[in-house]
Amino acid sequence: MDTPNDEMTFLDHLEELRWHIIRSAVAVLLVSVVAFVCKDFIFEILFAPKKGDFITYRMFCEIGHWFGVESAFCAEELPFIIQSRTMAGQFSAHIWTSIWAGLIVAFPYVLYQAWLFVSPGLYEKERQVARGFILTASLLFFLGVLFGYYLITPLSINFLGTYSVSPEVKNQIDIDSYFSVVRSAVISSGIIFELPIIIYFLTKLGIITPKAMRTYRRHAIIGVLIVAAVITPPDVVSQLIVALPMLLLYEVSIYISAYVLKKEQNKVI
Repeated sequence: MDTPNDEMTFLDHLEELRWHIIRSAVAVLLVSVVAFVCKDFIFEILFAPKKGDFITYRMFCEIGHWFGVESAFCAEELPFIIQSRTMAGQFSAHIWTSIWAGLIVAFPYVLYQAWLFVSPGLYEKERQVARGFILTASLLFFLGVLFGYYLITPLSINFLGTYSVSPEVKNQIDIDSYFSVVRSAVISSGIIFELPIIIYFLTKLGIITPKAMRTYRRHAIIGVLIVAAVITPPDVVSQLIVALPMLLLYEVSIYISAYVLKKEQNKVI
């Protein structure tokens, strides 16, 4: 059958949406509870990028040795401590970290619930084409999360944690500030890596075309460099390391847009 499912009233849609939101919230809550209980494991992961033996630091240290340069990445420990300056600081950090962990881990299920809400309004052919949407979107999101954790986070922590305007000023980083850097790097990277999915749907809606993406490629490059400058330390090497995968995603998105447009044109013919 090539027609959408039977139409529902506005109130029916609201009721359906409410239950999808409830199921998503329950999934996030359950994962958050598990993360809360596994405190030692979660915080070992979060604090790993400030340790000198973190894999990213070792990699950049080896690269420095290869070029005969003594790199700051070779330090055993970064010269700053993390502190809590409020009574509920550590407990609050524990709660919010668990919630964010729940959102990240439960992302595929939340996406699945969103798909269940939207898919009844699609034609059968559209549902078949988008069948791999959840798997692809989840894979891209987790790749972005790993990219943010293993690359952007340690680069940001190493630069900001070692930066000094004067020997008189000692870096004693508040726990909320530290987790804010980690969270921003991880979440923003996960969202940025969804670009091919976003382009796919924008092309399906006729909002964007591969020709337009090629025409504005230079503008996109400038935009990518600006984003890279915002989410990374202000040094050229770090910005290029972050910008290159983003530019690759943009180029891949052009091919995806061209593929979708060609399929849409073939339908018309």
